[in-house]
Amino acid sequence: MKFTLLILLCSYVAGECMPPHKMPTTYNDMYECMEAGYKESLNKLQKIGKEEVNKHEIYLRFICQENQIIKPEIGT
Repeated sequence: MKFTLLILLCSYVAGECMPPHKMPTTYNDMYECMEAGYKESLNKLQKIGKEEVNKHEIYLRFICQENQIIKPEIGT
């Protein structure tokens, strides 16, 4: 199975999250995806910066979503 990492940028001030951002890389297992999720979240937090994070009370969430493999039916 492959996993896709989705990152959500949220704000306590706005009371909502932006639509999930699908990362381009796929991962071989849940562990690799989770590890990347924590690293990517930290990178994004640092890019946003302390001032904006504090001003908008920004937090990040991530989801490792298992990719669905659709197998073609035989004879169709």
